[in-house]
Amino acid sequence: MNANDQKVQLIVADPTVIGLFGLSMVTLVASSQKMGWTDGLSFVLPWAIFLGSIAQLIASAYDFKHNNLFGANVFAAYGLFWIGVAFSWMVNMGVFGETLKAAVDIRQLGVAFVGYLIFSIFGTLVATGTNKVIFTIMFLIDILFISLSLDAFGLGGNWAHGLAAWTEFLISLLGFYGTGATFLNKFFGKVILPVGKPFPLF
Repeated sequence: MNANDQKVQLIVADPTVIGLFGLSMVTLVASSQKMGWTDGLSFVLPWAIFLGSIAQLIASAYDFKHNNLFGANVFAAYGLFWIGVAFSWMVNMGVFGETLKAAVDIRQLGVAFVGYLIFSIFGTLVATGTNKVIFTIMFLIDILFISLSLDAFGLGGNWAHGLAAWTEFLISLLGFYGTGATFLNKFFGKVILPVGKPFPLF
């Protein structure tokens, strides 16, 4: 680089608000179905695709620009998760034809949940260096994937499904708090809603 070359850096806003909002919305709608407050998956699908997936993928892309390793990878992983789940639901509903629907083995979804559990455990360890709200969300996501895995493999009976439902609902509530806290604290430049200091393990 010579003296006439210039380095341009684009400054982008923190995407955490839209990422957490996407997570909060999809888990709120999905948990309402799991808990029997609503019926069916038809109207869960749009929220899974647009909020659970696209919103979190947008947040991931901008976190990559921020060089935020945690946010970039976690938002990307969970954004892609909701696309996978949405398509799995559509296969099971017969959207892509009866041949695919007839070949469904729910245990394969359980295997995917186990894979995401492994990733989420790593994410939870990294989250100790963020704040207590994010860490708690990640910890609840670990519990969610454990209960979803057990439910998909037909283990644990009704309690596994119930645990998944209530854990998902708690993730939503805490996610909304994190959304509001990040939005207010970042915009006004001071702590309005506390999120707790990090407690890194390493």
